[in-house]
Formats: sequence, C-alpha cells, structure tokens
Amino acid sequence: MEEYVVLVNPEDEVLGLMEKQQAHVNGLLHRAFSIFLFNGKGEMLLQKRAATKYHSPGQWTNAVCSHPRNGETYLEGAQRRLKEELGIETGLSEKFSFIYKADVGDGLWEHELDHVFTGMYEEGFNLNKDEVDAVRYISMKDLDKEMSENPEHFTEWFKIILEEYKHHF
Repeated sequence: MEEYVVLVNPEDEVLGLMEKQQAHVNGLLHRAFSIFLFNGKGEMLLQKRAATKYHSPGQWTNAVCSHPRNGETYLEGAQRRLKEELGIETGLSEKFSFIYKADVGDGLWEHELDHVFTGMYEEGFNLNKDEVDAVRYISMKDLDKEMSENPEHFTEWFKIILEEYKHHF
C-alpha cells in the first residue's frame, strides 16, 4: 500500500498530498512527528531501524518517527505508530514543534514540520520486524558519548531532533 504524506507550508497549512518516497526525493516540507520515550531511570528508548528500510536502514534513532495521515492529528498518528512499530500504548504529551531539513543519503531528504512528543514506558515490546530490528534504553550521557564516537550509527534526523530537544529542556 502506498503511503502519502501531508505537504504543508511553514505555518502548517495543507498544500496537498504526495507519495512518501517521492516527497523524500523532492525534499518537500511535510508533516511529521517524533516520539521520545523514557524509563523511570531517565534513560531514552532507541530503536534500530530494520535492515530492509528504504533509507537509513540499520541505524539507531529515537523511539518512533513517522508521519500523520491526511485527516489524522499529530497525536493520533503518534499513537498509531507506537502500536504499529513497537506494539505498545502509552500516554504522550507534545513538547514543541520545529522545521528541519536533513540529507539522508541516496538522493533522499527529510524536510519536516516535526511535532515532538515525550512519554514514559517500561513494559515489554511487540516489535514489528518490518520496521524495527531492536530497541534499547540508554542514558543521555552514554548516548552523547556514543553519538560523538560513532555518528554514522545514528539517523541524520535523530541528531538534529535530539539537539533541538536539548534546547527545550
């Protein structure tokens, strides 16, 4: 099934729909959300993208990054993708939104109006292996160290979103 993204202007006014991969080829601004999940120790959940993903395969990123569907709120999309990717449900709160553009290789771009959500989660997962190869929790200190020593192990958008997250907290 083809997936479509919602194209928007910087004020989040809808311009139309475009097939997801084509929007990434064209580098057009579209709606997105990012989810940061933490456990009771303050460690962040990372997911390793499935090796079969069409871009950034096998790289570590935040809990979930995806796109709301046409007619779906950012929060509804975030809750849907938590279930689809990680097989979980948890409360989320929106923290901020911002626009970024990242070259993700192979002629593809992430150019997103990204709404960032946070939540707590400490139970089990039912991973969708078409989306996620693995998950793990990591302290912010260890994450910073790992990212500086091996930046190629992490998605380009996660590096940008994490820096923006740190500016807000």
